[in-house]
Amino acid sequence: MVDYSALPANTPVLVGAGQITDHWYGEDPASAPSPQDLRRDAARIALDDSGAPDALRETIDRIVAVRTTPDSIPGAPQPFGRCENPPATVAADLGLADTENIYSELGGNQPQELVNELAAALHAGECRAALLVGAEATRALKAAVRAGMTLDWSRSAAGPQTDRGYGGALLSPYEIRNGLGAPTQTYPAFEHALRRRLGNSREEHLALMSELWAGFSKVAADNPHAQFPTARSEEFLSTPSAENYPVADPYLKWHVAQDAVNQAAAVVMTTVGEAERMGIDRSKWVFLHGHAEAKDGFVTRRQDLSRSLPIEKSLHQALRTSGKQASDIALFDIYSCFPCAVLLATEALDIDWRETPVTLTGGLPFFGGPGNNYSLHAIATMTERLREQPGDFGLIMANGGFLTKEAVGVYSTTLPENWAPVSSETIQREINAQLLPEPEQADGEIDIATCTVVFQKGVPTRGFVIGDGTEGRVLARIAKGDDATLKALLADDPVGKRARIEVCDDTNIIAGID
Repeated sequence: MVDYSALPANTPVLVGAGQITDHWYGEDPASAPSPQDLRRDAARIALDDSGAPDALRETIDRIVAVRTTPDSIPGAPQPFGRCENPPATVAADLGLADTENIYSELGGNQPQELVNELAAALHAGECRAALLVGAEATRALKAAVRAGMTLDWSRSAAGPQTDRGYGGALLSPYEIRNGLGAPTQTYPAFEHALRRRLGNSREEHLALMSELWAGFSKVAADNPHAQFPTARSEEFLSTPSAENYPVADPYLKWHVAQDAVNQAAAVVMTTVGEAERMGIDRSKWVFLHGHAEAKDGFVTRRQDLSRSLPIEKSLHQALRTSGKQASDIALFDIYSCFPCAVLLATEALDIDWRETPVTLTGGLPFFGGPGNNYSLHAIATMTERLREQPGDFGLIMANGGFLTKEAVGVYSTTLPENWAPVSSETIQREINAQLLPEPEQADGEIDIATCTVVFQKGVPTRGFVIGDGTEGRVLARIAKGDDATLKALLADDPVGKRARIEVCDDTNIIAGID
């Protein structure tokens, strides 16, 4: 018999979870899902899941909405308009009054980091109950634009809102000028560096990534919430084709997160005292045990691009503060935008992903990658699974930016002992202390540590190398029209070779590869 009597009333607890996936893809415009409608529907499911929706409607006093992808990119086209106040609109849709409304900053780390933040706020008495919700309708947007439809996504409620904006820059002006950019353009730097450290050839690493992802796709195929519920074979995933074309070396299409989704998720949090008062059955309760957050510097300032200190240190702190080891964890959901994120996390945890499943959903390429909100689906799924497996522990790792921002949570129905917020300041100082000086423009030679070639419609169009020379870390790009260097980067393994760099118009240009 579990003894709840000694559990402090201000212990934070998750009491409701919900998610929804809409497969609309250009049919009747009247049935096209909007981000507002998806947020509303997922939030309603989460409230109903608690078993006490009416009581929660009277108690929720803080709503946090995860930032959408269009609102995360300055100047991004929003052809159907935008909701000016997502959290207040959710409040109006649900009939909630007098709520504090927060719109998050960008980053796939946000759902788990916000759970950590809300747990601390509930523990401190800053709020009585909180709703965390997010949605994306990128699939509907793309389909409607392609079909020439006109939709109206401008519905918005009035009210106060704290908009946290974009957060800090993810790339420096130096990095943008010299070739880094979108995630598919930048993550190959980590993938190739990791490949080299593991001693894999290109072919061996392609097989490794495809084996990993084939297992993820099988989980998605059995997940009713997956946007792309098709099991993909290792052969399909490792073979270029019309369905699986090159995106950026070493990635083919189905190696990367797929953002064409209509998905939303929500969780409701409160305290043990409020949950008891509202009559929420204890079978619904899931507790956050250990947690951590950590951030890295700009890509070119990291000493070892084949590792991630924030992943390593945040995972270790979350386990330590929960009093658990990786071997004690029954359920994992590791953020899976690109294979290297999973491979680095499982390495840090010292677990074998061939033997220990590390996704609950099927991952961002197959479950779907709803922008900043993916890990809220993982948390909702974790909540459901832990209720089915009382006493087991589960771990969520959420990732944002370019392996830049990590947030980890350890969950269980098991009662925590003397729960208190955990500071990540110590591990953050340790990470900051290991950053390299800012790189400079410099002529000379470098030893190539990593590289990529980016494709457009199957044609190689641009690329970069990162390496170290006498002036320190250097990032250099291929000059426009330099097909010879593009072919050289693709023909053989350039990692470990030397590259000649010339500065032209304040940009590092690859002049040759030896």
